[in-house]
Amino acid sequence: MCRFPAATDTVTPRQPRGQERAITGNRLTSWAFADAFVSEDEVLHWARERAREAGLRSVSRGTGAALRLLAATVDAKSVAEIGTGTGVSGIHLLYGMRPDGVLTTVDPEPEHQQFARQAFRAAGFASNRARFIPGRALDVLPRLADAGYDLVFCDGDRLESLDYLAESLRLLRSGGLVVFEGVFANGRTVESGPQPTEVLRLRELLRTVRESQELVPSLLPVGDGLLCAVKR
Repeated sequence: MCRFPAATDTVTPRQPRGQERAITGNRLTSWAFADAFVSEDEVLHWARERAREAGLRSVSRGTGAALRLLAATVDAKSVAEIGTGTGVSGIHLLYGMRPDGVLTTVDPEPEHQQFARQAFRAAGFASNRARFIPGRALDVLPRLADAGYDLVFCDGDRLESLDYLAESLRLLRSGGLVVFEGVFANGRTVESGPQPTEVLRLRELLRTVRESQELVPSLLPVGDGLLCAVKR
């Protein structure tokens, strides 16, 4: 039953359209809590440590949990990943995929993929659950099948984001998901003043996805920003 506020109730005024609430300490604490909400196992801790040793950035725990959820939501059987790293995001994706699902993961550094192989094996995944392709993403993606994927996760070169989007739209089936990690660029995407080219590309990516008639988008405030969109 709908209840109108009584005279003694405190009513928060609506924000004028186009304005956002201030980011308070409580909201930051809530975001931090949400980002750490899902715990990780020893295999993921091992993969994260290998990434730190190699000087690589891994997705946050909250981002990993979101990837797992998204893969499960679309009942993913075939997922393409740009940026293998040491396997942190790949493990989360595999945890969310169907038991017979296959992850195709692309990375220009084969030595990083060796760490990911070890991590996947330690997590209990059979060798046929992952297909490792070394190479530059824009050289590899055109060789993958049209409309053959349920989800494409992009965590590669930010300068190539728009090219990844174009390839993802070709690779995805109708109802599939494209996901970009790191679109906040440590807050630089929304900062004023001159920004490097990679930040300008991310802004263009955000505009393109938001304005596309082919996509249903959402921007999730987990980790360093997770841009998600469903292909119509």
